[in-house]
Formats: sequence, C-alpha cells, structure tokens
Amino acid sequence: MDKKPILFRADASAAIGTGHIMRSLALAEAWQDVGGAATIAMAQSTPAIEKRLHARNIQIDAFTTAPGDTSDATQTASLARDLGTIWVVVDGYCFGARYQSTLKDAGLKVLFIDDNGHSEHYPADIVLNQNAHASKKLYVSRADDTRLLLGPRYALLRREFHRWANWKRQIPDVGRRILITLGGSDAANVTQRVVECLSGFDTIPLEMVVVVGGANPNAELLNKIASRSEGNVRIETDVANMDELMAWCDVAIAAAGTTSWELCCLGVPAILLDVAENQTAVAQHLNRLGVAVHVDVHEGSFDDKLLSELASLMGSAELRSKMSNKGRALVDGYGASRVLSFFDPRICLRCAEDRDCRLLWEWANDPLTRAMSFSSDPIPWEAHVSWFQARLADPKAIVYIAADMHGQPVGQLRFLTGADRATISISLVPEWRGRGLALEIINVGVEKFFRMSNVRAIDAYIKPGNAASLRLFPRAGFFRVGDTVIDGHSAMHFVLERPEFVA
Repeated sequence: MDKKPILFRADASAAIGTGHIMRSLALAEAWQDVGGAATIAMAQSTPAIEKRLHARNIQIDAFTTAPGDTSDATQTASLARDLGTIWVVVDGYCFGARYQSTLKDAGLKVLFIDDNGHSEHYPADIVLNQNAHASKKLYVSRADDTRLLLGPRYALLRREFHRWANWKRQIPDVGRRILITLGGSDAANVTQRVVECLSGFDTIPLEMVVVVGGANPNAELLNKIASRSEGNVRIETDVANMDELMAWCDVAIAAAGTTSWELCCLGVPAILLDVAENQTAVAQHLNRLGVAVHVDVHEGSFDDKLLSELASLMGSAELRSKMSNKGRALVDGYGASRVLSFFDPRICLRCAEDRDCRLLWEWANDPLTRAMSFSSDPIPWEAHVSWFQARLADPKAIVYIAADMHGQPVGQLRFLTGADRATISISLVPEWRGRGLALEIINVGVEKFFRMSNVRAIDAYIKPGNAASLRLFPRAGFFRVGDTVIDGHSAMHFVLERPEFVA
C-alpha cells in the first residue's frame, strides 16, 4: 500500500514545553519505520526542537497564524492537500471542536491527541489519550464514529525505547544514582529547587545527572550550581540518549508529563512532580497505582516531602523493585505501532457466519495449528460442526474472521468470556504467516473487544514450543504472569488487563 505522508500540527516553546512535539515525533518515527514520511507544522518552536526534528528527517513547516484559530485550521488543511496527506495528527490544548471540524470538512482523517477532555466536542476520527486515568467519561460528546484509544497501552514512545523491551533492570540494595529531568523548558526553574534541596540529603552519597531541556532558559545558572558541587552533580543539555540515562539511574525525579511513560517503559522507580497544571492528574493516578510517588511542588512542605520519599526509595530495594515491575507492566514501548494499526489497516474483522464453518475446519486442521494447540489430534468434520454451531449460539463466545482489504480471509481471532475475564486465541492461514498480520489482528481485535465488553482482563495460554506466539503476545501488550497446565500440557500464561485495571 502506498503510504501517504502524515501531517502533524503541534507547537513547542518555553511556556508550553516540548511534550506535544515529542509525542508527535514518536508517532512520526513509527510511521517512518514502516516506510512513510512525516511533516510537522508549527506556529511556535525552539531551535533545539527544530534541530532534533531535522536530525530525524522530519520536515518542518513554519506557520505564522495564531495557534488554534480559524486561519490555522485552514492553513493546516491547505498544507495537507499540498502534501497529499490523508491523516492529520493534532496535539495541543488550543485546538478545539471547530478546528477538528474544519479538517474533517476538508476531507481529512484526524487523530486528536488529548490529555484532559478540554474540547467541547470531538468530531475527530480517533481520540488518543495515553494517560492512565483516561476514561470514556471525558469524551461523552463525540461523533458516533469517533474511536477512542485510551490508556498507556497507546503511550507514544520514541524509537530508542524499543530496544529495551527485554532488558532486565538490576535493583541494587541501596540506590545512589538519581536522574533529574523536569521537562524540555521548566520555565519555573523547579530543577534548581530540586538540586538545592538534594544538597541537604546526607543519608547516603548520591550521584546525580540533571537533564536540562533545549528550551530551558536557566541552563547557564544550573551549570554554575553544578560547578559548585563536589562533583556529584552532572548537567546534560538537550540529550539524545535519555533512554540510556534512564537505564543508568536507580531513581528518577521527573515531571509528570511524557517522561512518565518513558520511565515506566524502562522500569525506573520515580518521584513525579507536577510542574504544570495538566500534570497533576497523571502524577496522582500513577501514585495510586503504585507506579511512582507524587510530590506536590506547590505544597509548603515540598522540600521535606521530597527528601523523605527519596530516602524511602533509595533505602528499599523491595519498594524500587515493585515500582519497577508495575511500570513495565503498564508501558511496553509499542504504543505508537498500535496507534498506526488504525491508520493504515491491512485487515478488517467481521463476525463469523455459517458460511465460514468449512473454512475454519480446514484452518484448524493445518499441521502447525494442530501442533501448537493443546489438543493436537485432527478434528473430525462432525465434531467441528457441533463446536462451530455452539460457538455461534453462545453469547459468551466471539469468533472473528480476519480478512484483507479485498475481503480475502487470512485468519481467525476468538474470545471466550467468563465472569470478568476472556481467553484469546488466534491462527492464520498458512500462506499469510510471516507478514506481521497477527500483531495487527490482535491490536485491532483487542481494542474492539474491550470496546464492546466489560471484561477486566484477557488471558492467553501458549505452549513453550510456540516461538512465534511467545514473540507475538508480548508485542501485543500481554504480560507473562506464570505457568500452568492445560489438558496435560505445560502452558505459559500471559495477561492483558483493561487499561483502568492495570497495576
């Protein structure tokens, strides 16, 4: 399929930070990785952001309009037309319902990246809210066909985080290494306040790396403060290896923005600060989940609270280990590729019908399918017919036929529900294996199933010798929880929890 370029509309500045652009960059990189091109249109920017985008081969178009106004929307639609774009990704709090409608009226598909339900209405094709507290309640007023992608399952992480998927974090008995990163701009200079506060931490000697964003107006001052330390504070400016620094540290003190999900992915125990108003809900919810500790910047007891929480974290390997495991269960780093499953679909799912009975029988008796099943004997036709008719009549069973965009069946996906859980199984037609379709089928099927059911979690059981499925299900967001026995066979148990129940 010809991959049309994607146009992104987002801004960055010392006042609004760089999070909107960094999310757009993560999705743009994922699109590049499958052969697409990306352009980001900005009415506000910083030299550091532009340098980073150019280094990633992202085209930049500078707007002179007021962000979010009618002329901005019109110019975005015009640029999309010139680029031959189908999809426009919009990320920012100044873009509302009228902006989305203007793009839709121009014949464009719109992905709207949101955090707090600020728009009075959502006519976009897709609304993405990657926050752990994301809920349908924020988007009651939306178009009938608007699809919601909610929760950290869809967290947009840049490509450098993908390589840490199978990495095992070592948890020392006593933590000493701290990463301090408070956003791309940190206009209020909370970074200085934190560094000075930690100078009073005398429980154990610390080694600190302070990341200063490219839009931070206080970089020179912070460098002077570091130079007066006894060599235990190092300043890194506008880094390109944030993933390596997160792997290096034992604990992070960070702003509760996009960085929160990066820390989860690397399993970094974190103290989160709400340096912007829109970060409070994120920090509070991750605190409730036990993924991080929230310390309110605006409290009068901030310094004492920060030092107390840091002492607890550094002194307890058990606490850091629990937080690390919960973070990694929450964010696996593949959110951007899941979002793209809805941009450039290669398959569609339909419910199985009577006409599919023989087709499913033939697929089920494929030698590889039988070998990977917990009952490996060939299935007689009469037994299959009885099973198939029972499944179609059972309201607790859902059987999807996956077809390519021309209607050619390529595989099947099944869910069997219990009280509050479901079991998933998948198989592909032999000639369609090895093309990456299984991952897309699960991504689309899981989103559809969560949307139409109330199950709390989905279970997958895999034979130890099924190497393809053992690679597939973690990529689809399933987390291994243990082993069991099914029909006398060893089975590895993987779970995908509904976003609001994760951790």
